Amino acid sequence: MYTFDSRVRYSETDENGKLAPLALMNYLQDCSLFQSEALGVGLQRLKEKKRAWLLSGWQIVIESYPKFAEPIRIGTIPYSFKGGLGHRNFAIWDADGNFLVKANSRWMFVDTEKGTLVRPDEEEKAAYGEEAPLEMEYAPRRMRMPEGLEAQEVIEVREHHLDTNHHVNNAQYVAMALELLPAGETVREIRAEYHAQAHLGDQVIPYIGWEGDWFYVGLAFAPGQYYATVALRTEKTKDTH
Repeated sequence: MYTFDSRVRYSETDENGKLAPLALMNYLQDCSLFQSEALGVGLQRLKEKKRAWLLSGWQIVIESYPKFAEPIRIGTIPYSFKGGLGHRNFAIWDADGNFLVKANSRWMFVDTEKGTLVRPDEEEKAAYGEEAPLEMEYAPRRMRMPEGLEAQEVIEVREHHLDTNHHVNNAQYVAMALELLPAGETVREIRAEYHAQAHLGDQVIPYIGWEGDWFYVGLAFAPGQYYATVALRTEKTKDTH
């Protein structure tokens, strides 16, 4: 397992002084990138080989949100490589070693010139190795979107949505979904699937709806055709004042 230590910054907190969901996701994403850099198979190495790991799905279960200035440890475990697909877990712990967050993720290894799925070479697989996955309740691989979702105002892709692959970063789709979540809801689980790449200037059409305590957001380029689908399991926010 690869880990790094941090402390919740004020700039990462929400109005209640706790780590915001988007900042939480960024910690997980950064953890995997830090591990790759430490192992010598980071962004520059992949660029030279015309390869990239692209995220295809998230499941993030949030037991508790750390507060401003609280020390935290972030970790990741690659646990499976099959063909051009990879799986890795993530976790965030408090200073006493208690789990705050557990997550699972699915990745695709692609040829960036051809846009096709390829197998990781021995350098990649040997660098990461494989460990036992975390104990957690794993969601089904495919997320079912409910019927009757309602279209919302179009979102235009801006520069701040993009990452070094020149398309919308995976966390930014979740950020779009979070912006549509009604006030007074605390997110306890995030599920996301990525279907197509949105680029600068593209028009994203959000479709939203509820099913129980799950808030669903489809981020589409045409009705029923999605860049990404997001589901947020929520509970009513407790009054912290």
